[in-house]
Amino acid sequence: MLPPALRALSPPRSQFSACEPPRPGQSAEVSVTSTENTESKADRRTRVTVLVALVANLVIAVAKAIGGLLAHSPALLSEAAHSVADSLNEVFLLAALRRSRRPADRHHPFGYGKERYFWSLLAAVGIFVMGGCFSFFQGVEALRGGAEEKLSGYVAGLIVLGVALLAEGASLVRALYQMRRQGGTVDGLRDPALRTVIAEDGTAVLGVTLAMTGMALHMVTGEVVWEASASLAIGALLVFVAYRLGRDARDQLIGAAADPETSDRIRSLLAAQPEIDSVEALFTMQTGLESCLVAARIDLMPGIDSERVEEVAVRIKRSVAATFPEADQIFLDITDRPAREARESPAATGERGGA
Repeated sequence: MLPPALRALSPPRSQFSACEPPRPGQSAEVSVTSTENTESKADRRTRVTVLVALVANLVIAVAKAIGGLLAHSPALLSEAAHSVADSLNEVFLLAALRRSRRPADRHHPFGYGKERYFWSLLAAVGIFVMGGCFSFFQGVEALRGGAEEKLSGYVAGLIVLGVALLAEGASLVRALYQMRRQGGTVDGLRDPALRTVIAEDGTAVLGVTLAMTGMALHMVTGEVVWEASASLAIGALLVFVAYRLGRDARDQLIGAAADPETSDRIRSLLAAQPEIDSVEALFTMQTGLESCLVAARIDLMPGIDSERVEEVAVRIKRSVAATFPEADQIFLDITDRPAREARESPAATGERGGA
């Protein structure tokens, strides 16, 4: 068996792409491929989607704020706060798209892919604080002090909300179209920036509908409770969306594993290698939208010459990198089982072609 000191660690995937070992003195930073320095097509489409949402939200926020002040409408002012929060969040998402594509360096050897999740977390906080809390405040204030009715102002407010509904709907359609182009619900929503835009636009469409309903009922019945209830409902909706987005971002920031299907396929690929007796442990972690870390503790077949360990490890890692392009960091730990455990291994018992 092999001494425990013989462990093989992988260089970045870009060094495997040439199917040759790194040259002496070549650093990982120099060998990073140009594709990591350039924006992907999916990122460009996401950037356009975010910019469309940003422009729409800025225009709508101003219109809602003016209409809310004219009508003294808590629901409309809540929607204005919602649009302001969404505008700030789009700025966060643009920063995420730009910063997450920076190549790995000395201080961040696994790259900056998790920047997407950090800025998405800030966006979730913005929705909660600026949107949800302000909406609750407007609803409670309306219930406590009432709201002044101005028919002309309310008509203007409803017109503003109607225009906002069309604009938010157009932005949502654009985001859903991109999601479909990127693989549908499962694959398309992997991008936290696109997921946040869809959540914001979907929430905005529903929020505008609630605000219009509350204002209309207030005008018809003269009871401010309808509009205050609409404002409170908008706040509850925003808090829920912020919680879901924040939870997803948190899971990725603290180190979420690759999806179970991918992990199972990696384990099966390793177990199928003729030199591997057993896969003792497999660990994966998403380091970015299109990258993950793979670390495996493996036991090699008895009788392999120690001089072949490095050659075998490199070949196995190349096989994993070729099959799973997202695995840009691969680490193999060669274990040394005690003699009793070695006698009970699959190779020794004949389960995998052993004696």
